[in-house]
Amino acid sequence: MTDITKFSNLTQRLITAILGAAGIVFGIVFSEWTYFAVFFIICVFSLIEFYKLSGLDGLVPQKTFGTLCGIAIFCLSFFIERGDISYRYYFLVFPTISCVYMIKLYKKFERKPFTNIAYTFLGIFYVAVPFMLLNIAAFENQVYDYQIIFGCLFILWASDTGAYFAGTLFGKRKLFERISPKKSWEGFIGGAALAFGFAYGLPYFFSSIGHEPTIKSWQWMVIGVIIIIGGTFGDLVESLLKRSIEIKDSGDSLPGHGGFLDRFDGLLISSPFIVAFLEIF
Repeated sequence: MTDITKFSNLTQRLITAILGAAGIVFGIVFSEWTYFAVFFIICVFSLIEFYKLSGLDGLVPQKTFGTLCGIAIFCLSFFIERGDISYRYYFLVFPTISCVYMIKLYKKFERKPFTNIAYTFLGIFYVAVPFMLLNIAAFENQVYDYQIIFGCLFILWASDTGAYFAGTLFGKRKLFERISPKKSWEGFIGGAALAFGFAYGLPYFFSSIGHEPTIKSWQWMVIGVIIIIGGTFGDLVESLLKRSIEIKDSGDSLPGHGGFLDRFDGLLISSPFIVAFLEIF
């Protein structure tokens, strides 16, 4: 098997993006169970990366417990939204994650136990909860519909791709130099333009393949705005986390892209806003 790390960074990005996107799109479109498997894997690896990064900064969060709680929350929401179990089971989340306080009582010689508790919670709410919310967007009246997840990912990927190439070719004016020196306003505009193009075209795409669009054109445009802004802030937030630990990437699982947090950081911030918008409007 060819080692793609031998190629240039751009080539690595392209190979990883094509293979990864193909697998994710297949999982989303094929069935609700393959959708579940895809995002279960992404959620697990993202949680592992987050707690690993926390450890690099000298913190001692409850890595295993936090990861298991995050996985449980994601799985619980999937089965609730699918209609297998009652919404009342959402109340299990609160006593479960509260157990972290009791666990810490039995950990000796920790200088800052409540800081570690806080980072355990942060992993759950920063990583697992946004993926949990995707399950709410994926189901309408307990019926799985891939369109919203599919569309949101393509808008996000379009924004990232447009920003990368526009920033590389034309980037001069720094967007947020203190946090991310490489990001530019030119990249932001390029990403926004491509993302809006995809958002505008999604209803026509779904119609062309014989599917009645799940949401209206204006809603896709609003989602486009949310993803452009939320995705940019998501990337900056993760950059802030990495700079505080003095590392370049959250991991090396995805050649050319870094880790799972590097690849899906925009979704972590966008997801709560998207679901809130769809549920309210």
